Amino acid sequence: MSSLFDPLQIRGVTLPNRIAVSPMCQYSSADGFADDWHFVHLASRAVGGAGVVFTEAAAVAPEGRITPQDLGIWSGDHIPALARITRFVQGQGSIPAVQLAHAGRKASTSRPWEGGAGIPEERGGWKPVAPSAIRFSETYPEPRELTVEEIQDLAMAFAAAADRALEAGFRMLEIHAAHGYLFHEFLSPLSNLRRDSYGGSFDNRTRFLRETVVKVRKKWPADLPLVVRISSTDWVEHGWDIDQSVDLARELKLLDVDLIDCSSGGNVATARIPLGPGYQTPFAERIRREAGILTGAVGMITSPVQAEQIIRTGQADLVLLAREMLRDPYWPLRAARELGVSAPYPVQYARSGPPGSPTRS
Repeated sequence: MSSLFDPLQIRGVTLPNRIAVSPMCQYSSADGFADDWHFVHLASRAVGGAGVVFTEAAAVAPEGRITPQDLGIWSGDHIPALARITRFVQGQGSIPAVQLAHAGRKASTSRPWEGGAGIPEERGGWKPVAPSAIRFSETYPEPRELTVEEIQDLAMAFAAAADRALEAGFRMLEIHAAHGYLFHEFLSPLSNLRRDSYGGSFDNRTRFLRETVVKVRKKWPADLPLVVRISSTDWVEHGWDIDQSVDLARELKLLDVDLIDCSSGGNVATARIPLGPGYQTPFAERIRREAGILTGAVGMITSPVQAEQIIRTGQADLVLLAREMLRDPYWPLRAARELGVSAPYPVQYARSGPPGSPTRS
């Protein structure tokens, strides 16, 4: 028996296994619209057997995009193309999921393969916003500090995006509060120097996220899972850390968040991150144990045995794969074969046998 292929019930949704396609930006949209690339990218991972298929970060406002080519969900016009994706993903037995995001001070940059530097306003960029007017790095644009009214408007923008996500057919929703984007910028004392009710103390720095979760949960049905992705640590002294992450997870659980997606880093350009296989999994394990909430482990999880061990030993309830899924969209089917598990296989491909099997005539 394989724990990795056990179903997971979260509210009214049953995940067929514990494997999720992590949100991965494709930087291939025009005006926020999903196109054929997004359909093929996400649909192929559903055909490959993933239990959950997350979209990339979908911006809740145009100025919340990392690049001008980011996916968006700030308009009802975005819904039909997303609905095409969710129908297909669900038709393959996977759970279609969306990640709602705002890039904050890391917005208005060029795509990674174009250098990733800030795009000035005169060349089609825009003025990013942040809790405080502090650049992420010298190559990023200087942000403008948000007013209290603007913060509250952005919380409503996330709630409105949740409404659109529901109409588009998504069955799981994640709020992106990691990787140095807007919510993480509020959480960390290194990027949040405010002296009002949204800065200073732990309660104040977490206020924007907590208020947004409450507003999103009012729009997002009670029988559908709500997830929050956090960076469990900034990896630098005096920044956001795992102790604060545990405390935050406890509070989010009380606000009807179902699972914490445990990543790390992204808010300090000079941070030295000790990369290695499963390097973030201990964060998922500790938050799961101490906050009493479901967690997802992500980061350099590449082998079926490694993923199986994470779930079997109770380090996390879900594994999220990113780069490994880019390399192999059929990773879940290969994992099932390696672990000796029978997993649904597309009937259209049945004559080939599962990945790794001998070629059949």
